Amino acid sequence: MPIYEYTCQDCGVHFEKFVRSIAATVKVECPECGGMHIRKGWSVFGTGKSEGGMSGLSTSAADSCSPAGT
Repeated sequence: MPIYEYTCQDCGVHFEKFVRSIAATVKVECPECGGMHIRKGWSVFGTGKSEGGMSGLSTSAADSCSPAGT
């Protein structure tokens, strides 16, 4: 199931919503104020969290691709 991120234009809260299908038409309401002026944002796919966070993953990936082979 895709997860979409939204921002309420009425109160400014950021929230996520699970959607059964990418093609599904979904009525989105702000969980804080009940507002209907919602802006859909970009969602990032993730598989888990390491102790170092994403920065630790980026560093190790960059190190393994270095021209020096280190």
